[in-house]
Amino acid sequence: MTDDDRKLSLPTLTAMVVGSMVGAGVFSLPSNFAQATGVFGAVLAWVIAGFGMLMLAFVFQMLAVRKPDLNAGVYAYAKAGFGEFPGFFSAFGYWASACVGNVTYWVLIKSTLGSVIPSFGEGDTLLAVVVSIAAVWAFHFLIVRGVREAAAINRIVTVAKLIPILMFVVILAVALSGDMFSANMWGDGPLFDQVRATMLVTVFVFLGVEGASVYSRYARRREDVGRATVLGFVSVLALFASVTLLSYGVLPRAELAGIRQPSMAGVLESVVGPWGAAFISIGLIISVLGAYLAWTLMAAEVLFVAAGDNDMPRFLKAENSHGAPSAALVLTSVLISAVLVVTLFSEDAFTFTLKLCSSLSLIPYLLAAGYAAKISKGRDLLVAALAVLYTAFLIFAAGLEFLLLSCIIYAPGTALFVITRRELGRRVFSPVELALFAVVVAGAVIGVIGLVTGWITI
Repeated sequence: MTDDDRKLSLPTLTAMVVGSMVGAGVFSLPSNFAQATGVFGAVLAWVIAGFGMLMLAFVFQMLAVRKPDLNAGVYAYAKAGFGEFPGFFSAFGYWASACVGNVTYWVLIKSTLGSVIPSFGEGDTLLAVVVSIAAVWAFHFLIVRGVREAAAINRIVTVAKLIPILMFVVILAVALSGDMFSANMWGDGPLFDQVRATMLVTVFVFLGVEGASVYSRYARRREDVGRATVLGFVSVLALFASVTLLSYGVLPRAELAGIRQPSMAGVLESVVGPWGAAFISIGLIISVLGAYLAWTLMAAEVLFVAAGDNDMPRFLKAENSHGAPSAALVLTSVLISAVLVVTLFSEDAFTFTLKLCSSLSLIPYLLAAGYAAKISKGRDLLVAALAVLYTAFLIFAAGLEFLLLSCIIYAPGTALFVITRRELGRRVFSPVELALFAVVVAGAVIGVIGLVTGWITI
């Protein structure tokens, strides 16, 4: 087998993008949107999110073509544009975001099973956490058998998990009531606040738009990276918007808002009966496990490439005999397990981890868009500027609470940067880097005080 035969094709790269985005988020959309807004606000939210994320998709497409020497996308672009320490933060934040996102998958699986096994509760009971941690390490040993083997599995799972979602869309399109849809047209409160309340949800479901970019070093043809990014994004946007809007046509908004997660199951059950909930639940488990596989691969890949560029400690360069980044995968599984333990103390484990995952991803996205703006002209500059504005708006929409929680994770994570600099025999921080680190530490301290005093809740 030649090296080219071992590379990932356009369909496989597209499946990685779709597989990364179609995970836990889509199954929670009906309830999450109904809690925030009505039909009009939902349409506006998807227009804003779709346009903003499309700009980001174009940014990753453009950078993949113009900077073919930069692998692992998000991290590499931040480093090239703003220096080593911001690059480290981008790599670490993207990795941490992926790990926290993977926790949402296990929470949602156990919440789904909780309707049959009450001791799993909403996915945040002691039994649910213990079983989830065991599953994390079971998947770990599957993935370490090789990146390409896991990517092939993901392509199969991506096809399988789309079937129940597409059936949901078709059934609801047939069952849609125009009167119910009209009655759900408007939400409560100012429209801006309604739309803002959906933003972290839309970020969460779109995480993975850069999936092909992260795997750029495996692409058979470099131009396939950008094509897979845009093709995957457009397909998923249409699917997410359909799931959200059609749900408003079968149940009152108040009922939609109160449905247990995964809310898609409850919506379909209201239309076709109990088999609908079971059908969606099975689809969810397949979908989430596929997304977990893709995200674990992407998280480890970022650490591995960063270590290869001397931006993470040397031990993260380790590969096993199957070509998998073994040390990076171990660290990834450790953080996922740790965050699962934290969910025991959360009032709403799924919502908390969803929003924290989204918040951690915003700085890496902002830095990637900023780098594109620095090197672009003309039309490309306009696209990059719009992507910067969108990600800046998302940071505002996330709110101070989750920015401070992100700092609590970023601050101790800087230890990896310190280890790396000492391994290289270099000064740990430049004056500018030290100032940036001080800001992050200050944010972490305020965040911890907020948690202790109850100002910030999880």
